[in-house]
Amino acid sequence: MPDGAGNEIQVRNLIERWVEAVCRGDMQGVLADHSPDIVMYDVPEPIQCKGLRAYRQTWELFFAENGIGPDCFRLLDLEIHAGADMAFAYGLLAISSATAGCRLTIGLRRTGRTWTVVHEHHSMAMP
Repeated sequence: MPDGAGNEIQVRNLIERWVEAVCRGDMQGVLADHSPDIVMYDVPEPIQCKGLRAYRQTWELFFAENGIGPDCFRLLDLEIHAGADMAFAYGLLAISSATAGCRLTIGLRRTGRTWTVVHEHHSMAMP
């Protein structure tokens, strides 16, 4: 079993693959490494979705409204805390070339050697 630093690297690689998939508009890559029973809290409606099908629908909406490209979804200041079988990560998101205006928190669970995203929370500060 990898140590904490090894787990942190695995989680970082998973999140970076996910961000790259979003920028490519690669739905299969966006969904990869996500639990079938994921729960996500998001900025636009619906503010809560449960399950991979509902999660996919939020990304269909995102791609319809934002397009793809290297600046469509940039994760900044990523911090990761990884234990033996649970991890969480947080950072700021810049969407569609805007400055960082969205916060992201991701919860992950490890089963065997595989990390899976079980929770995402996207939020914005109230004006």
